[in-house]
Amino acid sequence: MNLNQPAVDKTCVANVGVVISVRGSVVDIVFEERLPPIHSLLHALQGKIAIEVLAQLDAHRLRGIALTPTQGLARGMLVEDTGGSLQAPVGKGILSRMFDVFGNAIDRQEAPVDIQWRTIHHAPPALARRSTKSEMFETGIKVIDVLLPLERGGKAGLFGGAGVGKTVLLTEMIHNMVSQHAGVSIFCGIGERCREGEELYREMKTAGVLENMVMVFGQMNEPPGARFRVGHTALTMAEYFRDDEHRDVLLLVDNIFRFIQAGMEVSGLMGQMPARLGYQPTMGTELSQLEERIANTDSGAITSIQAVYVPADDFTDPAAVHTFSHLSASIVLSRKRASEGLYPAIDPLQSGSKMATPGVVGKRHYALAQEIRRTLAQYAELRDIIAMLGMEQLSTEDHKVVNRARRLERFLTQPFFTTEQFTGLQGKLVSLSDSLDGCERILRDEFTDYPESMFYMIGTIEEAKEKYKAEAKYQVAENHADSTHEA
Repeated sequence: MNLNQPAVDKTCVANVGVVISVRGSVVDIVFEERLPPIHSLLHALQGKIAIEVLAQLDAHRLRGIALTPTQGLARGMLVEDTGGSLQAPVGKGILSRMFDVFGNAIDRQEAPVDIQWRTIHHAPPALARRSTKSEMFETGIKVIDVLLPLERGGKAGLFGGAGVGKTVLLTEMIHNMVSQHAGVSIFCGIGERCREGEELYREMKTAGVLENMVMVFGQMNEPPGARFRVGHTALTMAEYFRDDEHRDVLLLVDNIFRFIQAGMEVSGLMGQMPARLGYQPTMGTELSQLEERIANTDSGAITSIQAVYVPADDFTDPAAVHTFSHLSASIVLSRKRASEGLYPAIDPLQSGSKMATPGVVGKRHYALAQEIRRTLAQYAELRDIIAMLGMEQLSTEDHKVVNRARRLERFLTQPFFTTEQFTGLQGKLVSLSDSLDGCERILRDEFTDYPESMFYMIGTIEEAKEKYKAEAKYQVAENHADSTHEA
């Protein structure tokens, strides 16, 4: 296997160790002269096997985790210290490409040019460099901008099972990021199935958003060491665009739980005593080292959206608890809404955002969002009565609540650019002011005469008016044709 890392530092070539034990991915090595520091990258079998130093056992022995399969490695073999740590390629040459944890291009194209190599181990930005201003990150997606505003430089969790539109939502956000914010998108697949990665690559190419995008994958069949480090590789690329090119970066991680899972495997292989429910004792530290690097600084911002798998739907699971502590917004996708055709299938009552406060989004936006939630919650309570007794048994006020809620539900759907070829509907990017204006007018009962279908899969509220006028003209023409035919 060709590990496309920069050339070995010649001053460290003489520092050679000997393998004294191989237990799966864990390798113990003895160095007589100088012990390499933690996180050093070692090569064995002429660079075919990469080993990262994770622990120094004594003055001459260390323990490392192999980032590649260890077939062919045996006791007594020589291991070479590269004089540095694992490095990632950065630069404009990485755009529109797909990489593995070592920086090898895995998209069947030539190796990228015009790149530099940087270590993947960086400290989070200093507090003095961080921006203290809370800014909203507009996505152009109505339901997110109105009810679950994302933070610029913040982290949002995306909770959803298979087939509810998680990938479509991520793809649309990448599209909007490129067109609206002139930013860069980086997709990091941790423990991804190779099928999902290949499909996503094709979808991005078809949608035309690959030019300002980088994809990094640590696939499911790779050793835990590689899956554990692929997130750091993607972050190093994101930091380059933020700090060197002063661009906003959208970092999509799928799935952050698999990062914790890879850490758990590494910890077990290293012989550490497991903590609660078998998780590694260092889980909080490892997750923080990754998450704290995702920040809003004086030079740019890395905004992250992370898919989160919740084991057995137990939100008290340590992996979910530790992840929640880093998130500024949680977006929950509902299979029920997807089955009703309400896309994006976000459940507004289950989802939430720390940004939805009067001090950040403004008093009008906050009051509107609360009113929308209240209306949708009342409708959810009334659904059982409607199912059993029908709409006739509702009071006049409840009738109004149901009508508002059903129109709001449909207005918060939206045609996506990335699904144009499947739905035949032109994608819409809706500004926050237009989204708020539409919701406010529906809550004021301006459109009680309009059928609910007028609000389904539209952009701004003006489109509902246009659809209604077109429908009225069509009806008049139909009636005129019928009367002429009868005459």
